[in-house]
Amino acid sequence: MLTGLFNDWIVVVLMMTGLYIVIAHGNLIKKLVGLTIFQTSVFIFYISMAKVDGGTAPILADGITQYSNPLPHVLILTAIVVGIATTALGLSLVVRIKESYNSIEEEEIQQQDNEEQQSKNKAEENT
Repeated sequence: MLTGLFNDWIVVVLMMTGLYIVIAHGNLIKKLVGLTIFQTSVFIFYISMAKVDGGTAPILADGITQYSNPLPHVLILTAIVVGIATTALGLSLVVRIKESYNSIEEEEIQQQDNEEQQSKNKAEENT
């Protein structure tokens, strides 16, 4: 029973691992890694659902009656490219945040923003 659902179990484990990393960690790099793991689980899920038992490549030949649809695989290839580009953009934003705040920890960044906002509010009250 479990062997037939192997891909589903892998998807669930990867999805929950990625979600946990995103929620539990304040480090922006770790959050990006968690999002990438979550995204990978969605890819595996989508490809697993597209698998047709006994299906072959959609090439017309004699004696073949069941074909696999290539569209899900093409969509996942596109999603992988978009995912890599999004991860690269996220990493470049983390580099800019590190340059601005000298930290990639979410709590430290929020603390610095709060202190800056409080100092602006005090300056406005004094004028």
